[in-house]
Amino acid sequence: MQENNLSLAEFENCQKCNICAEVCPMMEVNPLYPGPKQAGPDGERYRLKDPAFFDNALKYCLNCKRCEVACPSGVKIGDIIAINKLKYYKSEHKLRDAALASTDFVGSLASPFAPIVNGVLSLGVTKSLMDGVLGVSKQRTFPKYSSRKFTAWLRRHAQEQMAFPRQVSYFHGCYVNYNYPQLGKDFVKVMNACGYGVRLLEKERCCGVALIANAMGEQARKQAEVNLASIRKAGGPVLTTSSTCTFTIRDEYAHVLGLENSDVRSSVMLASRWLYRLVEEGSVKLVFKEDYSRKLAYQTACHMQKMGWQQYSIQLLKMIPGVQLTVLEQRCCGISGTYGFKKENYEYSQKVGAPLFEDIRNAGVDAVVSDCETCKWQIEASTGLPVFNPISILAEALDLEKTRAANP
Repeated sequence: MQENNLSLAEFENCQKCNICAEVCPMMEVNPLYPGPKQAGPDGERYRLKDPAFFDNALKYCLNCKRCEVACPSGVKIGDIIAINKLKYYKSEHKLRDAALASTDFVGSLASPFAPIVNGVLSLGVTKSLMDGVLGVSKQRTFPKYSSRKFTAWLRRHAQEQMAFPRQVSYFHGCYVNYNYPQLGKDFVKVMNACGYGVRLLEKERCCGVALIANAMGEQARKQAEVNLASIRKAGGPVLTTSSTCTFTIRDEYAHVLGLENSDVRSSVMLASRWLYRLVEEGSVKLVFKEDYSRKLAYQTACHMQKMGWQQYSIQLLKMIPGVQLTVLEQRCCGISGTYGFKKENYEYSQKVGAPLFEDIRNAGVDAVVSDCETCKWQIEASTGLPVFNPISILAEALDLEKTRAANP
């Protein structure tokens, strides 16, 4: 295990230029948050003298990483905050935070009873009870659970997937497995059309981003270790459809959890990035439906911006002849996974996202495209427009038979 001293070795590089504060969306809406510079590098200086100083402010950070993108000195400001949140954050609603962060456990319990669970969670009385007792905002609607998990579906199709001479492994994530298996099915459609079979990792756990956000570091490390072992055993490209899962595995495992991942980091990538590269080099050919037509807006999720991979999704969407694409200015949607579900954070979450919602309404589109599932929830709830992953748009726009024929 690497020591979590990366932040301590870098925070003195901070020049106090305050650029990170200029791009922080939380400072615009919450006067209680002192900003990334003060909560991060400045706060670290104070913590060395008094561990209690500024620790209460850590809970306001969205972990959007916009401060790190903007910092001219390369200081990992968000990581400093995340590492110290793991050390010092004291939950005010431990049961709530544990339930929100334990996605595999809750998803496994909910899926067999999905129609009942979905109905109960949508009731006003349930929302009021969760608001008053647990501290989950009654203004939030949970994503619906699926009665059939994606992993069960893919295992039933394992034989036909193994018939493909070329294979990719898929880190599906909790949302695909428990809430929206259709995205996983769309991924399989696209991969199969391109001549690749899809297999599951030997073992997969939640990437751990929600555990990190809720200061449950030890559990996050245990799950990360399971994932890293499975990724190593896969021995080839491990594709994802979630920008946050991808970012967490590639960067947060090492920087925040202190786990060695340099041997497999480059093999974990978003499907859009992997596919775009194959198309550009001529290894894969995409054939689109002649009558496909949509007006779409692409939203760059914050973790997507941190990786710098948004252009792969954007360029793939631009390849579709019938798509009119508006690329929105990068803005934080405000939900930050479990953050926006918490009662005390709901108002801040909506205020942070308000400029993005306005941009979407003004774009005059029929749908939004995003690589982040929690951005999807926030945008759909706040604008009324459907949000799709780029892979789902490709699955919809491709002439699957002709694409398959072009990639024997």
